[in-house]
Amino acid sequence: MQLSLSFESPTLQDQPAPPGMPKGELQSGNPNPNENPNPNKNQNPERRTLNPELVLSFVRHPRAKRYVIRVAEDGVVRVTIPRWGSRREAQAFANAQQAWIDRQLRRIAADRAGQHEPPPSRDELRALIARARSELPPRLLHLAAANGLTVSRVSIRNQRWRWGSCNRNGHICLNWRLVTMPEWVRDYVLIHELMHLKRMDHSPKFWKLVAAVCPNYQDARRWLRRAPRT
Repeated sequence: MQLSLSFESPTLQDQPAPPGMPKGELQSGNPNPNENPNPNKNQNPERRTLNPELVLSFVRHPRAKRYVIRVAEDGVVRVTIPRWGSRREAQAFANAQQAWIDRQLRRIAADRAGQHEPPPSRDELRALIARARSELPPRLLHLAAANGLTVSRVSIRNQRWRWGSCNRNGHICLNWRLVTMPEWVRDYVLIHELMHLKRMDHSPKFWKLVAAVCPNYQDARRWLRRAPRT
């Protein structure tokens, strides 16, 4: 199995919204459906049509108390519908908040633009690959031992479209670029590949194995989606 540089989380839509109102999230004002069942009430009627190219992801959550719009760092716009709500009202709420959604998307685009750095020189590349060969295999073997797993072979490669891969023989390949990442993101990739020694798929059971060892794996996956491809 392989871990690609760009992929979507199969479980992202199942996660409950975090408490409070973090950056990139907007909630409807009234959680009581009996007092204000229409989230678009009193909104400017001229702002009711979103950009036709924008795709919304509607997710019903039984514990949600109000409509919530969340613009993820990968640009996905998710609208959470409370148990008493409707798809029609969720769409109306999103339509009314077009200006806010556009601002969030512009912020994300600006953040991404600031991430791009010039590719390393030939000497810098050699140094990074040497560092990867020195640091990544010992860390992988340490995590393997901590989880009672055996790795038959570790390879460091210059891969453009994978962070790592694992085959049925226990051979794990790692991208040298992992040494340029925060340790908690790097460890997620290593744990991801190690868990393939138990399950060679990306089923819900596999993700439970990952979550048991790396509880913040969702955050790491979001970080990887934004990582520049140099």
